[in-house]
Amino acid sequence: MAGGLIALAEAQKRLLALATTKPANSVGLLEANGHILAEPLVAWRSQPAADLSAMDGYAVRAVDLPGPWTVIGESAAGRPFDGAMGAGEAIRISTGAIVPADADAVVVQEDTGIDGATLTLTGDGPARPGAHIRRAGHDFAEGALLAAAGTRVDARLIALAAMAGHGTLSVHAPVRVTILSTGDELVAPGTPLPSPAHIPASNGIMLSAMLQGLPVDITMPPLLPDRLDIIAAALADHRDADIIVTTGGASVGDHDLIQPALLQSGGTLDFWRIAMRPGKPVMVGRMGDAIVLGLPGNPVSCYVTALLLLLPLVRTFAGYQYVLPDISQARAGTTFPANGTRQDFMRAQIDGGRLFPVSSQDSGALSSLHAADALVVRAAHQPEAAPGDLLDYIALRSGA
Repeated sequence: MAGGLIALAEAQKRLLALATTKPANSVGLLEANGHILAEPLVAWRSQPAADLSAMDGYAVRAVDLPGPWTVIGESAAGRPFDGAMGAGEAIRISTGAIVPADADAVVVQEDTGIDGATLTLTGDGPARPGAHIRRAGHDFAEGALLAAAGTRVDARLIALAAMAGHGTLSVHAPVRVTILSTGDELVAPGTPLPSPAHIPASNGIMLSAMLQGLPVDITMPPLLPDRLDIIAAALADHRDADIIVTTGGASVGDHDLIQPALLQSGGTLDFWRIAMRPGKPVMVGRMGDAIVLGLPGNPVSCYVTALLLLLPLVRTFAGYQYVLPDISQARAGTTFPANGTRQDFMRAQIDGGRLFPVSSQDSGALSSLHAADALVVRAAHQPEAAPGDLLDYIALRSGA
């Protein structure tokens, strides 16, 4: 605790403890894309199911090398040779075709010559029995664990599931997220501003974009004015969501109405204010079935707190194995000042593998957020970092 503020790690722990993983549904493979496996993915068949040729050529018995052979048939993908091979005999074979039971090597086409039915070796030939053959179960065997529960479904996993015999997957249901943007000063993006006192509403659309890669159903009602009754009604109206995330109005000013609106509408407050910069005035509570996460109105503060709290909360509901941002390390390219009483997340650029703070750390400066490659994590009371010192950071370019 710092001056009555809760530490970020404690806030994350308490927030995520409120979430319950969404129930599982069995859906088609394509519909499962982007969702999280609710059950382990186990192979229902072996791949390949039989020995297959890895090359175009001729299936032979290694004992008959170096030939010549008499070609007595063909094995093509989907149309295997169903006869028997004898001494000195070969089968024309295509890539992916089943290797005849009596063959134990494949001579590649480029190493052979053919005259009528007589096959001769013109190159080096296979070096050993089993050459150019993909053995049954080489990729995976029936019953093998292919992916653990908690794995995110993507195109690669969908292909693997299909090859393993699955037409559906058990995944967690989408997380229902309502985004409420509050403030008399806000105007919808692209709308002419009535006066210099108004600003475009960037937070709601930013949060929606940050959530796009996650399995979510997003509801974003129209902008809410700074009226207690309207905000309270909006919170009550969306009490069936999994998460209600608000932007703006989470502090203690005369027009910061999220807390009183939450209480007026029958909600409860869990905690408020985190020892972090930017993003101190974060609020967490309950409204019916929904977790209410009140984020700051300053756009950089909103982004950073969403990265550290909202996205992990959604991932927890969705069934992810790992929910918090990855922490990487790089060396300082210049001096980083000593830190104060709050954990700091400094916008920085990576140049030559080293970290440099961006010129503006103001919580309303979206241009500096866009320019940043990383958030450098500075612990409370951390001393000055000199050039070359190792720093922790969260990468910004690979995701939200």
